[in-house]
Amino acid sequence: MDDKAATILDRIRALELELEAELAQKRAGLRFGLERGRIRFEEEVLRRHREMRTHVLTYISRAHPLVVLTAPVIYGLIVPIVLLDVCVTIYQWICFPVYGLEKVRRRDYLSFDRNHLAYLNIIEKLNCAYCSYANGIFAYASEVAARTERYWCPIKHAKRLAATHMHYREFAEFGDPDGFRTVYDPDRPA
Repeated sequence: MDDKAATILDRIRALELELEAELAQKRAGLRFGLERGRIRFEEEVLRRHREMRTHVLTYISRAHPLVVLTAPVIYGLIVPIVLLDVCVTIYQWICFPVYGLEKVRRRDYLSFDRNHLAYLNIIEKLNCAYCSYANGIFAYASEVAARTERYWCPIKHAKRLAATHMHYREFAEFGDPDGFRTVYDPDRPA
C-alpha cells in the first residue's frame, strides 16, 4: 500500500473512532448501564418501556397476513444457519492451527441482549433472538472466510464490490504481482 493510501486509511480509522464516540454519547442518553454484566435501566425508563409493549394478541391481530405466511420460510432457515455455524466452527478448529491463523472467537459475534427490552413482547423477543443468532453467525462465518482469504489469496478484485471485510483494505491490488508477493508468502511457516 502506498503512502497516500495508508494516509487515507488512517483518516478512515480516525473517523470510525469519532463515529463510535458520537454513537456512545447518544447511547448514554438512553439511561441504561451494565452492572456485573447485566443490563440495567433506570426504573422510570423501565416503566415507560413496559407501557410501550404491544400485547401479543394485538400484535398478532395487526400482523399482515403475508407476513404470517412467510414466517415459516424465515424460520425454516434455522437449519442451514445452525449447519453453517457447526461447519465453520469445525473448519477453523481443524485448519486455522495448520495455517497459523488466530481462531475467530464465535462469542464475539453473538449477542442476545434484546430480551432485556421491556417494550418487546414475547414474539418480538423471539424474532430478535433469531435475527441476533442468524446475523451473528453470518458475521462470524464472514470473519473466518476473511482470515482464510487473507492467508490464501490476498488480492483485491478488479470489480468494485458492494461490501468487503476489514482485511480487504490490506490486500494487493488486482494486477499488481509485486504487491501480491509483498502480502503473500507461500514459504511462510504454518
